[in-house]
Amino acid sequence: MCLASEVDALPAGRAAARAETALGLLAAADAGSLTTAEQAECLLLLEKAESRLTAARASLLSAFAAQGGYEDDGHGSVKSWLAWRGQTTRAAAAASAAWARRLAAHPAVGESLAAGTISVSWARQICEWTGKLPAEHQEDADTILLEAAAAGAGLADLAGLAEEMHRKTAKPDRDEDDGFADRWFRLTRHWRGAAKVDGELTPQAAAALAAVLEALGQKAGPEDVRTQLQRDHDALEEACRRLVAAGCLPQRAGQPTHIQLHMTLDQLRGPHQPDGGSGGSAEAPADRSAWPAHALPTAGPGADCDATIIPVVTGHVDPAVLDELTRAWLNATAIRFTETPVGPEGLRLLRDTLLRSATDVLSGPAGLAAWLRTRLLSGPAASASLPLDVGTATETIPAHLRRAVTVRDRGCRFPGCCQPPAACQPHHVIPRARGGSTSLANLLSLCSFHHLIAVHRWDWTITLHADGTVTATSPDRSKHFTSHDPPSRAA
Repeated sequence: MCLASEVDALPAGRAAARAETALGLLAAADAGSLTTAEQAECLLLLEKAESRLTAARASLLSAFAAQGGYEDDGHGSVKSWLAWRGQTTRAAAAASAAWARRLAAHPAVGESLAAGTISVSWARQICEWTGKLPAEHQEDADTILLEAAAAGAGLADLAGLAEEMHRKTAKPDRDEDDGFADRWFRLTRHWRGAAKVDGELTPQAAAALAAVLEALGQKAGPEDVRTQLQRDHDALEEACRRLVAAGCLPQRAGQPTHIQLHMTLDQLRGPHQPDGGSGGSAEAPADRSAWPAHALPTAGPGADCDATIIPVVTGHVDPAVLDELTRAWLNATAIRFTETPVGPEGLRLLRDTLLRSATDVLSGPAGLAAWLRTRLLSGPAASASLPLDVGTATETIPAHLRRAVTVRDRGCRFPGCCQPPAACQPHHVIPRARGGSTSLANLLSLCSFHHLIAVHRWDWTITLHADGTVTATSPDRSKHFTSHDPPSRAA
């Protein structure tokens, strides 16, 4: 193990290599064999190492970017180069580049990081606070806050000190410094369509979002066991769903849910076909293991209860199978591959002709794909075909039925819930997969939480009685909630 003084005397490349080796040894060590005091010491040293790593990376990235080193590898920015060569996500590369810019503007913070006297998270917070001050006061503010942190001040104390400096140095408010220039929002998609959200909101945007989360993120009742973070997530999704359903978006209107059901010819011909065109919801086939991982639908459970479903059949032509067809055709016509009259060019032309013929056979309203889909599937997925076999958009629940359910139920029918009709969706009391009909007697209004989460994910059971009252039963049947006011008669 080399001492810090020895590392300082090494060239930068060798110092980085030794640091990497030392961290590798530490990662491979048996942490459980250490005493708690040794573990604590290592953890604190690693915090200092992270601070120094951040400062070193920022310094190197600044020099690398200034010299255009990324251009040697054919890249247009240090972020794209780092994402490629460093095998990092775009967000991580952007964060590293942001540290290079941040420490260039706050040299005192960079020096403290290099010395390991402040953590990375505290350094970033100090930069955010002082970055809002007039430029001529930022350097002094950095020094004051860093010295206070070194003297033992807590983060709350530093926040109060930063607020006091802002009050004393702020220029007259002309509505120019409300964070508008610094606003940003990033939706980063990752595994199977999920995403992470990050950003910096203006006070106005933050207030609007907080109002939405507070209004739509309340507990729905004793059956609602979601955490606050989960309720906030569902509130944001519900707000977007309502906006889409309201038809207020450009080129958006119609049904509140839209599903494109993609299926391959292998799935149509195989033993495990989607039995109701559900797009992977609760009414999809039980044996989903037969579906390829990349083909698993992304629509959530219950999303197809009130949806416009457009079936799409996809496929490809296997060259090996095409070669077999070519050989079979040649044999059938008493022509062999070795005979010269055909020749390589003739075989290529013949192969291309068969390829076009195969495409004609597979696609179109009378093609094999459409023939299989309309005979093997049922419901909306078996609708009339369009060219290339993109089926017509078919409403799961006709508009007149949805209107009748809305008029009759006047809101969510889950006992104790008072969500208005605009927040609700029709639900099949008896699922279509079990023979339930799309009729007024089998439809019920539920808000998005009780429909998509309580019923279709948590398996609560909804029973509609003859007198119009409703009973909700928990999955383990230990809880029963019953309404006592029948809905009004649909007009």
